Amino acid sequence: MFFKSLREDIKAAKANDPAARNSFEVLLTYSGVHALSWHRVAHFFYKIKLKLIARILSQTARFFTGVEIHPAAKIEAGVFIDHGSGVVIGETAEVHKGTVIYQGVTLGGTGKEHGKRHPTIMENVTLSAGAKVLGGFTVGKGAKIGAGAVVLKEVPPYATVVGVPGRIVRIRTPETEDPVKSGMTAALALSHEAKEQLAKELASEAEAKRNEKK
Repeated sequence: MFFKSLREDIKAAKANDPAARNSFEVLLTYSGVHALSWHRVAHFFYKIKLKLIARILSQTARFFTGVEIHPAAKIEAGVFIDHGSGVVIGETAEVHKGTVIYQGVTLGGTGKEHGKRHPTIMENVTLSAGAKVLGGFTVGKGAKIGAGAVVLKEVPPYATVVGVPGRIVRIRTPETEDPVKSGMTAALALSHEAKEQLAKELASEAEAKRNEKK
């Protein structure tokens, strides 16, 4: 099971990173793949109630990879963590196959509540650099979260979310999805959308101030 998951993780890295030349290079040099492998071992110990060992393993992985994943988090095979530095995934988070996570992403909670307090990320979601998804809700299949967005509520499938707090700026249909395009191109597009949205907001605020002066 471990090696099957590892193969899926390597396959996901090759599919989403144009710089990945071969499986051997990915296995040796990709910190996101290493972090997921460490997590699968830590998760095993967590499930058999050896929680201290699990936490030690997760903190060791954080030291070496820059990725902090709570050992209780549920992560399917075939997830890609690109670069990885600063990624944090909380205890009750769930991440499904095909998800792409860029550096600085947080899947966290919003306080000291108990129970399901971290998000569920469905299949083929893109979480761009610096995105914060906070709370025990679901981000739907195929959604795209823009760079630096702060998401505090449920996201429907195939939606694009940008801004602080996160706002839906577009909802695509599954038919428009190109399974070949992912990762890098999606992140660039989301960054452009975030800049456009910010420009619109600044223009609106300037217009409001001019109207106040009148």
